[in-house]
Amino acid sequence: MEAHFVKTGPHHLQPASEGDAVLLTKIKTGETVKLKLTRVRNVQFHRKFFALLNFGFDYWQPEPMEIEGIVAEKNFERFRKDVIVLAGFYEPNYRLNGDVRFEAKSISFGSMSEDEFEKLYSACVDVILNKVCTQFTGKMLKQVVDQAMAFA
Repeated sequence: MEAHFVKTGPHHLQPASEGDAVLLTKIKTGETVKLKLTRVRNVQFHRKFFALLNFGFDYWQPEPMEIEGIVAEKNFERFRKDVIVLAGFYEPNYRLNGDVRFEAKSISFGSMSEDEFEKLYSACVDVILNKVCTQFTGKMLKQVVDQAMAFA
């Protein structure tokens, strides 16, 4: 059973939704329950992160390249993972040939705390400014992302 609660006072929690309230009614008064508290990540901030990535991806214009007769294409998922790795949020893994490959850390709500996600966002802004939007200032990029959020 999983439910979400909002802290409404120093010692009070209130169900966050009607469904959460229904789950709470299944617990008898006086019954002891064990809770594992986890802060829920800010969904708006998550959307802002993707607005940043989407702008960076759209702005990015790699040199056309053909390998063995196949034209390389831009790919958002590869871009997202590369930005995260360049931001320093990765896990090294051995490949079968003995090389080490850096895999982007998961940004799922269950895998990354809000504090770590804020650090990730800041580091990704730096990567996009240094590798993609090199003519932009941090303030300019922030304005673009904020505008994109206004239309979302």
